[in-house]
Amino acid sequence: MKIWYRVTITFTMLLVIFALLITGFQLAVYGDSHYGFYKKEYEKYRVTDDLNMKIDNVMAVTEHMMAYLIGKEEKLSIVTDVDGEHQDFFNEQDRLHLADVRNLFLGGLKLRNYALILASILMIVLKAKKADFRRLVPQGYLQALFVYLILAAILGIAMSIDFTSCFTLFHKLFFTNNLWIFDPETDYMIRMLPEGFFLDMVIRVGVIFIVLLAVPGVAAVVNMWKQKKKEISKTYKRV
Repeated sequence: MKIWYRVTITFTMLLVIFALLITGFQLAVYGDSHYGFYKKEYEKYRVTDDLNMKIDNVMAVTEHMMAYLIGKEEKLSIVTDVDGEHQDFFNEQDRLHLADVRNLFLGGLKLRNYALILASILMIVLKAKKADFRRLVPQGYLQALFVYLILAAILGIAMSIDFTSCFTLFHKLFFTNNLWIFDPETDYMIRMLPEGFFLDMVIRVGVIFIVLLAVPGVAAVVNMWKQKKKEISKTYKRV
């Protein structure tokens, strides 16, 4: 079996798993059309008390913000009752930072699509070369999965030790400014989305990602077991 077949299929599966990761993130953030997860988090962290807002108003702000981040709203602005006043929930720093977040999120979705397109092209090329998909795909998937599991384990250990430092490092890596540093005294958004919320969201993304990985993972293991069983059966017949 040609070595480049193995390398190509493993790289292809790395692209597929990357696409699953982005999809898992999208499902975690937008999978609940009524944002029930967000509401539970707000209740958990007593957000309404910190903001002096009614939960219905907080949810209205959330729906508007999420619509903006996915590109359904062009302007981030919603007037509501917050902190004893009828005013715009978002200030200028909020708008500038969430514009960066929106670009990052939509860029991630585009990368996911490009990864799937490239993976499809590579699969077509391998098919044209008559590569043994039944053997190569399960092996390549499990090898790529192993790489991601190592990275996930390192990240998980780091976050369990010091989530705040990991959270800070993430922002320094993906943002070129300090607009993500908010003051709870003047910025309502950081009161609505405390650090604990982001930790819970990371866990939510991780659980969904594991589920998405498990389905093809189990299929790959079963396929490899069947292939091994056939090889053993052929060996006994020859004997």
